[in-house]
Amino acid sequence: MPIILAPLNTELKIVKILVDEKTKKHLESLGITINSTIVVLSSTSGSTICQVKEGRLALDSNVSRKILVA
Repeated sequence: MPIILAPLNTELKIVKILVDEKTKKHLESLGITINSTIVVLSSTSGSTICQVKEGRLALDSNVSRKILVA
């Protein structure tokens, strides 16, 4: 399921990232990689705030729809 539809405060595993290579490299530098864990803290109007490792990130709706978690 896309991260935008994921339940809040649940540890999830990233299974696929459906973005272009430039964006994928940027996300990898932020710690968003396949098989890493992520926790959705808030999701409003398409924007998603999530916790990756020890930091928090805000993702816009376009990117949030393209990160698939399980």
